[in-house]
This record gives sequence, structure tokens and C-alpha cells, in this order.
Amino acid sequence: MRERLGWLALAAAVVILDQLTKAWVVAGLPYRHAVELLPFFRLVHVHNTGAAFSFLAGAGGWQRWFFVALALGASVILTVWLWRLPRGRWLEAAGVSLILGGALGNFIDRIRYGFVVDFLDFHLGGWHWPAFNLADTAITVGVGLLLWQSFFSSESTREPEERHGG
Repeated sequence: MRERLGWLALAAAVVILDQLTKAWVVAGLPYRHAVELLPFFRLVHVHNTGAAFSFLAGAGGWQRWFFVALALGASVILTVWLWRLPRGRWLEAAGVSLILGGALGNFIDRIRYGFVVDFLDFHLGGWHWPAFNLADTAITVGVGLLLWQSFFSSESTREPEERHGG
């Protein structure tokens, strides 16, 4: 139980950091304004009504509730997955926790604003990767951990530890 609560705490930490950074951007950076920090990186304040890479951003408004429902459903599934995960599957638990925290962070934005606040902008010359946020980063890293665990880790083939006593 303690291990599971620790993984839920990781998800909560992602949500808190994500929301704090977005609040900082909303309060301190005018909409569509950019601050160059490095030759290849800047902070921007943009709104995304769609999903990754602005998928469905121009869909007319119905996508807000679609993505709210999707994030809510995914969060329930991820929480159950995390709760049922055998002890010792730390790579899988970390991945699921990061995805859960990221999904909830963007869920809060969609409920609160009707869009997701994005602010991290990497670019090379005139080419820009789509702006993203810490929730998106957590989801991406979480998926990467799950893929790593599935393909390269002995964790995926190991039998769960037996529990004795108590």
C-alpha cells in the first residue's frame, strides 16, 4: 500500500508542478508573447484547444469535452492499473504515474480554461516543434518508460514476487 501511495504522490507532484508553471506563465507572460532564453529555446504563452500537435484544435468547440472525457477515462484506467500493479515493477509504475499526472494536469486546464496552456518552445532557425508543457513532458517520458520496460527490461518477463505471511 505504501508503495502505491508513493506512485500516486509522484502523479500528484507532476500535477502540482504542471499547474504552478502554467500559473506562472499565465500571470507573467502576455498571450502569444515569447522570451528567447537560448538560441534554440524560448518561453511562449499559447493556448491549445486540441491535443498533441494541436490535433482537432479547429474543430469548433466540441473537442473540449471530448478531451475532458478522454482524460477522465484514461485517469481512472491508469489509477486502477497502478493500484493493481505487483510490487517491484518500479519502471512500469513510474511510467503510469507520470502519464497519470500529465493527463490530470491537462484535464485541469481544459476544465478551468477550455484549453491547455503551452509554453515550452524549441526551435531551430525558422522550424519550431509545437509548444508544449510539463504535463505533456510527463506523458511523453511515461510512455517512454513503458516502452523501455516492455522491450528492454527484465521487469516485463519476471514473475511477481510472492508474498509470504501476514
